[in-house]
Amino acid sequence: MTSEARPGHPDGAPPAYEWPAGKSAAAVVSVDFDGPTPYLWASRNSPKQLMGELEQRRFGPRQGVWRILALLERLQIPATFYVPGAIAEAHPAAVRTIVAGGHEIAMHGYLHERLDDLTPDEVGDILDRSMQALAAAGAAPPFGYRSPSWEMTPGAWEKLRTAGVRYDSSLMGHDHPYWLDGLVEVPVQWQLDDAIFYRYVHGSTRAPVPASVVMDDWVREVDAIGRFGGLAMLTVHPWLSGRAGRLVAFEEMLRRAGDHDGMWWATAAEVADHHRGRYQESDGSGTTEL
Repeated sequence: MTSEARPGHPDGAPPAYEWPAGKSAAAVVSVDFDGPTPYLWASRNSPKQLMGELEQRRFGPRQGVWRILALLERLQIPATFYVPGAIAEAHPAAVRTIVAGGHEIAMHGYLHERLDDLTPDEVGDILDRSMQALAAAGAAPPFGYRSPSWEMTPGAWEKLRTAGVRYDSSLMGHDHPYWLDGLVEVPVQWQLDDAIFYRYVHGSTRAPVPASVVMDDWVREVDAIGRFGGLAMLTVHPWLSGRAGRLVAFEEMLRRAGDHDGMWWATAAEVADHHRGRYQESDGSGTTEL
């Protein structure tokens, strides 16, 4: 699909986003390689830890991530892996393999800490610790950042700016990259996150959605984003999408979506760098937002 085929903009609306020459939209495969860290953070003050969810999540570093890496190699698709520092320390071989495959490594907290549980100083300490852990495992800075649970606070945002992160990928204010208070934002969206469909642990109130249903919807969503010239940010978790049937469905989905004419398959860092090179922060409309 060429840029001329995109739906038009009414008077007063922003112009179509400009992607690299020959591209009319973009897609990123992002992998939140968090393993057991969200459970360890959530249960840090609990007198007991249950093995069921821990083992379910440990499937990610044991098997899921390797299956996803093999899939990406088969399809020759670059990806961005958001890796908590504790995972990098526990599984440095996985980090080295991700880097050797030409993929991007970015930050995802140290123990998948929710930012609204932290003071700004604690956020700064965790950023430092995370950077050190990723670098020690063989990843090269500057690192992008994705907040655990896709939440953000003003204090944390300021820490990201002063820490010199390459970009953030946690928020949903556009369906293409944009500047936000000194940082490039590479936006996410819940509709293209596997966790809201697949996550099931003891006590969950609904069953997982079948992979065939989810992936059919993803193909339609990617196609729609392509029509509007936006960014399709696909987010998978190795402990969820690394399961056999879901992985096969994900591969089929990527093959179908990959046929989209003009789609740029890139890492989040490449998307952020394109935006930084093409748009200045002052290019915004200048309007005051509520």
